[in-house]
Amino acid sequence: MSDDRGGIPADLWDTVDALWQWLEADQPVGGREGLLLRMLKLSEEVGEVAEAVIGATGQNPRKGTTHTWEDVEAELCDVVITAMVALRTLTPEAREVFGRHLARVAGRSLGTRGA
Repeated sequence: MSDDRGGIPADLWDTVDALWQWLEADQPVGGREGLLLRMLKLSEEVGEVAEAVIGATGQNPRKGTTHTWEDVEAELCDVVITAMVALRTLTPEAREVFGRHLARVAGRSLGTRGA
């Protein structure tokens, strides 16, 4: 279910939880190793952002322009989703943990007390 803000799910964290459940149901490696692999997935996604930026700017003379800025946007979204699922993997209280942290960052960066 989406609201009127560009297809954002009505409850973002419900979607994150559903993605987490889907991953957990078919996890080939569990336990501590599975947890570490879930965290490493974030590095893979960040690397894909770098690849897309290099491709969008044509910085690899051998390959030329291979990506668009829309590709970069999509890869950044993958980073955000992967980070949210990784946080959910660490704690079922991901929504609250993120909310508190966002409020702290906003407070120190924007001089506000809330997000």
